[in-house]
Amino acid sequence: MNPEAAALAAVKDADRKHVFHSWSAQELIDPLAVAGAEGSYFWDYQGNRYLDFSSALVYTNIGYQHPKVTAAIADQAARLCTVAPGFAVDVRSEAARLIAERTPGDLNKIFFTNAGAEAVENAVRMARVHTGRPKVLSAYRSYHGATSTAINLTGDARRFGNDSATAGVVHFWGPFAYRSPFYAADEAEECERALRHLEDTIVFEGPQSIAAIILETVGGAPGVLVHPDGYLAGVRELCDRHGIVFILDEVMVGFGRTGRWFASEHWDVTPDLICFAKGVTSGYVPLGGVAISAAIAETFARRPYPGGLTYSGHVLACAAAVATLNVMEEEGIVEQSARTGAQLLGPGLRALAERHPSVGEVRGLGTFWALELVRDKGTREPLVPYNAAGADNAPMAEFAAACKKGGVWPLTAGNRLHVAPACNITPQDVAKGLAVLDEALSVADAHTT
Repeated sequence: MNPEAAALAAVKDADRKHVFHSWSAQELIDPLAVAGAEGSYFWDYQGNRYLDFSSALVYTNIGYQHPKVTAAIADQAARLCTVAPGFAVDVRSEAARLIAERTPGDLNKIFFTNAGAEAVENAVRMARVHTGRPKVLSAYRSYHGATSTAINLTGDARRFGNDSATAGVVHFWGPFAYRSPFYAADEAEECERALRHLEDTIVFEGPQSIAAIILETVGGAPGVLVHPDGYLAGVRELCDRHGIVFILDEVMVGFGRTGRWFASEHWDVTPDLICFAKGVTSGYVPLGGVAISAAIAETFARRPYPGGLTYSGHVLACAAAVATLNVMEEEGIVEQSARTGAQLLGPGLRALAERHPSVGEVRGLGTFWALELVRDKGTREPLVPYNAAGADNAPMAEFAAACKKGGVWPLTAGNRLHVAPACNITPQDVAKGLAVLDEALSVADAHTT
């Protein structure tokens, strides 16, 4: 057995024996063994290279193994690997400063967590203590994480196996013109009706009982749902009118993903709290957090905040954040993401939609897009049913396999292809990826009517 084959066998054997994987029936999966990664690519032990059109799980915003970030992590490890969260540390303070400089409005205090779900948990806790109210409203088409409160806030089917009678959560329908729950004729009408529905929900739940409304600024896992103009501003007005805290979940879309530092900049809306993670370190070391408005920070000026984490603001993670944010600034990666979306991904994906009967809609911003795959463009019947599994999901599984065969690693969810490459992907790699998708979509086309 050659060295590569031996290494592959050892990795696969250990994985099968000891690793418990997320969201999976353990004996029904066969994870790819990854040997290395760089830039927009990763590769396996057999020499197969994949153009990563998923940015891992939508977090390698600057690509894999950026030398300035890996060097910063190594330098920090040599100087100070860890220290308790109660101390003031230069790199933690600098990470907080750099994040606060990029948040909108007066969100100038940063509470660090280890990941996005913890950010959501703590943002909701802050809102409940700040208002003295119990309820939180979230959209059905949403994903906010898999910890206790976050999974109940989540609207998609991953909630089903964890739902504890919603734990103080009330779900509502957000706008989605392509599959409108409001029978709207266009996006303007969808926005108006969605806001009226949310207002009715607030009234019938009792505004005096509602601590917060949480929304993904652009819906990620539910299908890159870009809110119509005026919707977020309308939610902001409803929150102001009723004394409700407005939380934006930017875990997936923050730090350049949509072509802005934070996606809320597209609509000039400032929430009371922003949840972030993923792109803040490009995933090199896990880090998340909550950016906090002055009013909510003041609540805890002389009243202890009832929460904390052993690794809050871990110095290696903060070093990765500082280096990542500086690299993004120096290399113009946020601006590059915007150009890539406007000039390459958007036009390229729309061209695919014109050629393929399986593509019902294209939507997105920056380096964050989705193709809605359908059986019939007229009826908009999804290519696979909601929460499909096994044989029901075969058309999407076949399509994903065709992408991988062509050397592109896709991100599929339900009946959708999500296109989320590194924010600094090259034009050449965009063209290569689109060409592979073009060929793979013929597999999906075979299932159309």
